[in-house]
Amino acid sequence: MARIKGALNRRTRKKNLFRRVRGFFLGRRNLRQAIAARMHADQNAYIGRKQRKRHFRRLWNQRINAAARQHGLSYSKFIHGLKVQGVEVNRKMLADLAVREPTTFAALVETAKAGLA
Repeated sequence: MARIKGALNRRTRKKNLFRRVRGFFLGRRNLRQAIAARMHADQNAYIGRKQRKRHFRRLWNQRINAAARQHGLSYSKFIHGLKVQGVEVNRKMLADLAVREPTTFAALVETAKAGLA
């Protein structure tokens, strides 16, 4: 059986590594530090993908709260009123309605108020 040399695999691995760390600073771009830099960057990217979902949900809640308070309801009472009435609209859509369709959101607030009464 013929011996397989590792040069092609090594070159491919290094090429992928240096492609991933392009734009990093000093030794993190072209030295052995690049391996650790890439691993940390991948970890931070993974964490960031999870945090982005958290941050957007916080933003949606803030927008819904601000719009609901303009109509005299707190966020928690507004959401509870919608649940009692059986309205199943997610927070992303509620926040979008609060920003772009204030009249529709006002109708939802009235629905929530009816559910609370």
